[in-house]
Amino acid sequence: MGSTRTKAAKRPGKSPKKARFLHKPNCTTCRKARSFMEKRGFQLYFRDLAKERLSSAELEKLIGNRDYTEFLNSRNELFRRKKMGEHPPSRRDAIRMMAKEPNLIRRPVVVAGGRIVIGFDQEGIARL
Repeated sequence: MGSTRTKAAKRPGKSPKKARFLHKPNCTTCRKARSFMEKRGFQLYFRDLAKERLSSAELEKLIGNRDYTEFLNSRNELFRRKKMGEHPPSRRDAIRMMAKEPNLIRRPVVVAGGRIVIGFDQEGIARL
């Protein structure tokens, strides 16, 4: 799994918090979250979901026992067309669709210290 990283802002006496940042570079929400995290001294390791898609197995592991529907991007055209908000797919179908269509994954997905934050959630990021 190739990834790139950014230099973290200097925090006196503290080593930077490290986080995996699964994103799409041209996504506005991802750019806001990235800026927010870098200003707080996070060292980010990037994975462009469009170029390096998550496999079904990776998605299974990432989602774990969380509610898989939280990982579905409600702004995605496929989500709206299939009315997934009213009729969510099964976990298995959702994971299969997210692996095939990475834009169906809510972004960014931030993984740090065994925790996951989905979307630009400032409070969630602050707790990492």
